[in-house]
This record gives sequence, structure tokens and C-alpha cells, in this order.
Amino acid sequence: MPYVKLKLVEGRSLDIKRKLVEEVTTAITNVLDVSKDDVRIELIELNQELFSIGGQLVTDKRQSKGGE
Repeated sequence: MPYVKLKLVEGRSLDIKRKLVEEVTTAITNVLDVSKDDVRIELIELNQELFSIGGQLVTDKRQSKGGE
């Protein structure tokens, strides 16, 4: 049974998360030849104030890019 952990910076909509898990599940079932019911996906949301990229907090990076 495949178990996948996906880490994302918080802020994405529920619709985007739904699409993500559908697409990842489809890819896993196609490559590993398993049933969709066997696929487990855990979404882990990273607080943008507690996660950095390139030495800068994500929240600061987003503010400097105009709120992206």
C-alpha cells in the first residue's frame, strides 16, 4: 500500500488540494499498478511564518512579491 507525504506551504484552496490528491493518486495507480483504494496521501501544511526558502521566511518572500 503506497503511503505518500506531501509537504506544502499553507494557503492553497481546498479545490487545489482535491485536484492534487486526485492527480497524484492517478499517477501512483498507473505506475505501481495498484487500486486507488490502496493509495494513502497525507498533506502536511507548513506555516509560512515557520518555513524558509533561501534564507528568507516564506511569508516575507510572498510580501516582497506583492502578496503571491
